[in-house]
Amino acid sequence: MRTRILALALPAAAIALLGGCATPAYVSPVEVTRFVSQAPTMLGQGTIRVTGAPGMDTASVEYGIYADAVRAELAQLGYRVTTQEADQVAQISLEQMVAAAEGRRGSGVGVGGGASTGTYGSGVGVGVGVDLTRLINGRPAERIERQLAVSIRSATGVQNLWEGRASMTASANSDYGSSPAAAARMADALFTGFPGESGETISVE
Repeated sequence: MRTRILALALPAAAIALLGGCATPAYVSPVEVTRFVSQAPTMLGQGTIRVTGAPGMDTASVEYGIYADAVRAELAQLGYRVTTQEADQVAQISLEQMVAAAEGRRGSGVGVGGGASTGTYGSGVGVGVGVDLTRLINGRPAERIERQLAVSIRSATGVQNLWEGRASMTASANSDYGSSPAAAARMADALFTGFPGESGETISVE
């Protein structure tokens, strides 16, 4: 009986230690910068398709998450989103970087690469697991820096009608540590008040 009680007590002690030493989650505002062409009347209407920037692996899970978030926002703006030929094209690029818990910057995560969906330097998939040693030792969780860029142009033109960049930082233990949550928040901020004032930078909580 004593052995059984001890076996049950050990996880409880670990949980208590985890709760007492875990560092708070961190989420920054989303910083958004946009540029609008001299023909903004073409925006927000007609058909549009979403593509990846050169070098992006459009078959990757990570790309699909952000592309779906952008498609949802474009549909709310009044576009008819299609996978076929369209009046306009929205091109997506994405960058991710990890700031390690010890303050060292981790490696950049290539969104087009096969490893883009998973591991951010610590051996723990964001949104999948939590590195208990970091939390128990009181060290901060890794922070993931993300930047989403979207450009919109006419399917028959080469000049962009609209460009936007959204960037944010969130710790891996926050509500926005996972890609689906981050993608939805960044896409929403990017298209807030669309098309926006050309050249301005806004901060969206």
